[in-house]
Amino acid sequence: MDAFEKQQRYERARERVSCLKGFYSNLFSYLLVIPFLFWINLRTTSFPWALIPALGWGFGLLMHGMEAHGYHPFLGKNWEARKIRELMAREEQELS
Repeated sequence: MDAFEKQQRYERARERVSCLKGFYSNLFSYLLVIPFLFWINLRTTSFPWALIPALGWGFGLLMHGMEAHGYHPFLGKNWEARKIRELMAREEQELS
């Protein structure tokens, strides 16, 4: 394995760690903020308005978690790599 490949693997791993770190930060914030919103909701009104941010943020958190853990149900596991190869091949054809 040459130095270029090692560097690419390192950059991919670093990017993945950064994505995981972002997800865990988002999860931690969710676990702190949403119970606080429900507490405020219970003290102020009978309408369950705290469900709205809990569901919205929860959906975003789910999508973030799927991305961070490499699960891509909509675009497939290797979609990005295939698309990059396709675009590079198309550009190569245009230059020829």
